[in-house]
Amino acid sequence: MDETVNNVISFSGGKDSTAMVLEMLERGEKIHSVMAFDTGWEFPQMLEHWERFEEYTGLEIIKLYPKKPFEYWMIDRPVCHRGEPEPYRIGNGWPSPMRRWCTREKMKEIRKYLKNIDGAVSCVGFAADEAKRVGSVSGSDIVQRFPLIEYDIDEAEALTVCRKHGFEWGGLYDHFRRVSCFCCPLQRDKDLKILREHYPELWGKMINWDIAQGKDNIGFKGYRTVCDYEDIFTFEDKQIELLF
Repeated sequence: MDETVNNVISFSGGKDSTAMVLEMLERGEKIHSVMAFDTGWEFPQMLEHWERFEEYTGLEIIKLYPKKPFEYWMIDRPVCHRGEPEPYRIGNGWPSPMRRWCTREKMKEIRKYLKNIDGAVSCVGFAADEAKRVGSVSGSDIVQRFPLIEYDIDEAEALTVCRKHGFEWGGLYDHFRRVSCFCCPLQRDKDLKILREHYPELWGKMINWDIAQGKDNIGFKGYRTVCDYEDIFTFEDKQIELLF
């Protein structure tokens, strides 16, 4: 391998990025560093997984952070029209497919880290059955590779690899097919209901953040707020109780 290439792991801690590192180590690939962006919205079980990963592999996770907490961006940031001094709203609101300010802040810090490493190659954990996602993270200023695609390891196999090494994430993958920020609006309604049932303390945080946005709350998914979802799920629970 070219000695000028420095493989930098873009690590979320999920099954794919974890399997990617394990497979690279097994194949004798050199790893310059493992970096993870801590949004402050990770599942506690994921943070525990990060610690166990470090102990198991001997690799230190370099943690990157947003300049200001995501709660500030979502709830407290003054938002102004270009050239106007007075804000027309307070807070960016929940992220959405059209307002992915969280991803923007994440990529800003990741690019900054990579730019300080000579010959940096960002290793991204897309599985073999996710090859269509490759274009979604490409950027002319970042050299990338996708080891799981190179090794022809799909999502199911990635989870098997991780479990073979004893990783269980405190049961997260028993409940969810994918694990990202616990409050991600891009997750399915089904997953929101699972979150509410099995992780009520995290669901409670989401309700509090939802309420804190006040009149500037433009919705969590579509035009539905988290509080709207709470009402829907509460109604559904009552209907089930009546049936049984």
